Amino acid sequence: MPERAPSVDGWEVSRRIVVPRSATYGPVVSDADGFRRCFAHSPTGAVYAAYSAYAAMADQGRVVETARRLMVPGRATDALIRELQADPASSGYSVPQLAGYRVIDAGPDRVSLLLAAPVESAYMSLTLTLVWHDGDWRLQPPAVGEPVGAPFAQHRDLSDFVAWSGV
Repeated sequence: MPERAPSVDGWEVSRRIVVPRSATYGPVVSDADGFRRCFAHSPTGAVYAAYSAYAAMADQGRVVETARRLMVPGRATDALIRELQADPASSGYSVPQLAGYRVIDAGPDRVSLLLAAPVESAYMSLTLTLVWHDGDWRLQPPAVGEPVGAPFAQHRDLSDFVAWSGV
């Protein structure tokens, strides 16, 4: 995975989050409800998919539907959906724009990365693992009882990240 930001054709707003768009890396499809899918089967395609996944999860009003479409199907996803249905999140929460990413591990069908967003005078990172499933990148669900994006970490700056943002 390159240590510099991939090229983009443009940045657009998806569910109040600015996300990249590329004819090479995706998304190829944006559904009528704004859900973005069909990303390139490459580590760079997974980074594009991760930014779109972050934006999709930011829409708390659609979090259950998003989990169904975004997560790899299975028991952990079913448990997450039950948890989300039992305890819907507050819709008043403001989700920060992304500022960069760091690939932790990349293989042909699995990419783990950190996404960084500014929070007060520092940055917070969340951890996502994407798995190539049924022709697209899908999120591996968190362990039962854990929030999506765990583990989280705080960083003073973006020195360990590829700075990549459309804002």
